[in-house]
Amino acid sequence: MKVQNNVRQHLKKTCEAYSRTTSTVFIFFLTLFVGAFVWAQWMPVVPFHDMLTTIHSHTALPESISSKPRKPDPPSLPTLPPISCPNTTDQTQHLIKCSAPPTLLPGSLPPSSSTCPSYFRWIHEDLRPWANTGITLDMVERAKKTANFRLTIVNGSAYVQKYRQSFQTRDVFTLWGILQLLRYFPGRIPDLDLMFDCVDWPVVKAEEYNLENAPSPPPLFRYCGDESTLDIAFPDWSFWGWPEINIKPWDPLKREIEEGNKRVGWMNREPYAYWKGNPAVAKIRQELVECNVSEAHDWNARIYEQNWVKESQEGFKDSDLSKQCIHRYKIYVEGSAWSVSEKYILACDSMTLIVKPKYYDFYSRGLMPVEHYWPIRENDKCRSIKFAVDWGNSHKEKAQEIGKEASSYIQEMLKMENIYDYMFHLLTEYAKLLKYKPTVPPDATELCSELMACPAHGIEQKFMMDSVVHRPRDAGPCELPPPYSDVELKTIQSRRENSIKQVGTWEEEAWKTETRSS
Repeated sequence: MKVQNNVRQHLKKTCEAYSRTTSTVFIFFLTLFVGAFVWAQWMPVVPFHDMLTTIHSHTALPESISSKPRKPDPPSLPTLPPISCPNTTDQTQHLIKCSAPPTLLPGSLPPSSSTCPSYFRWIHEDLRPWANTGITLDMVERAKKTANFRLTIVNGSAYVQKYRQSFQTRDVFTLWGILQLLRYFPGRIPDLDLMFDCVDWPVVKAEEYNLENAPSPPPLFRYCGDESTLDIAFPDWSFWGWPEINIKPWDPLKREIEEGNKRVGWMNREPYAYWKGNPAVAKIRQELVECNVSEAHDWNARIYEQNWVKESQEGFKDSDLSKQCIHRYKIYVEGSAWSVSEKYILACDSMTLIVKPKYYDFYSRGLMPVEHYWPIRENDKCRSIKFAVDWGNSHKEKAQEIGKEASSYIQEMLKMENIYDYMFHLLTEYAKLLKYKPTVPPDATELCSELMACPAHGIEQKFMMDSVVHRPRDAGPCELPPPYSDVELKTIQSRRENSIKQVGTWEEEAWKTETRSS
């Protein structure tokens, strides 16, 4: 009994002690809470971000245990001077001044993370004739024979010496494009000296320089080449606009054609092959006109002759390229040589029918028959076009696929970013071959965006302003792929020939069946 009383007393004392302790702890935390509340009312509110900043500034971790090293700030891009035109007249053109070109050390920008499209590999092939010998001043000056102008770039500034007038404004917008390249890659284009021919057909015949003791060929830039010549293919003037026929610069026009593709679904388009252009410039086009629908024949072709004089008088209302993607098939045929129209036709997601071409431009060597286009015979165009349309209407999914593949190629691989990258790499690789230090020719004049855009008028000036580069590239150009090996070149050629041969076999089988049934 006594033991039980002792236990009760001990438990009573323990509970009383616990109660006193709990009360004390409760009063302590209550006091802290009230104090904190009062302190918060009187202290200024500090944003959480600022609070962290303050804490980090006083508690910086030693470098050895920092979680991540601080990345260096990206290099600041040079500011491009705006093109500012004073109010001038023909008598006050001297008021137009060139802005000082911005400078940028070649290694001060991060390299691009992308590899250039495969057609860039043809740069090495175009320059191969001079790979072992280099390019001397004499070689360059021998190209003057047919050149429209000589372009020299020294310390980031352009100088031009004009020899003869080009057709329309080809030379003007080619030079404008080069000036925009200098704005796109300020301070990164090496010193160089080159001759440029704005005429359609290439003229440097390879056979003349394959003979024993023959001189090295003159390097001559132009818009196209072929298998028998050594002319160097360069992006054509129309990427910056073609004012004479109201073709806009490539960037806005490419977007319009892309939107035009959406207006009429492929299945709802006219199930025929469409071509519209000037047939007077070449015999092959005059022959194409004979494939038009008539009372005697329907070759599944709808051919329209373009009268550019009439179009210009009527405001080009019937030559909007973005509204010409309404047929399932479109025809590309060369003019006097290669034709600017190629990229506009391929940009439509209609299946392109290409009449066997002789010439190539800088990007078209990346196109493959039956993958990007359907090959058409040169010597039997009408029947070949009819078979292509019949085949496409019987294999609609494949025909659509070919059209979309070409359209994607043009839309993605021919962005202006890639055009400038191609120009950059071509000119850089060319400059590496020069065996002399370029200097400004005595008769050359300095060229800059202001001197070209400010005196221009009307649609010419508009196209220049619409295509001006406003800010430089924030990284280096895409990475130039290596040259093709001999095996790769043979494989490409065999693949192209086999695809064309396969289509030819299908055509002949269809024609034999048609003959037997009739």
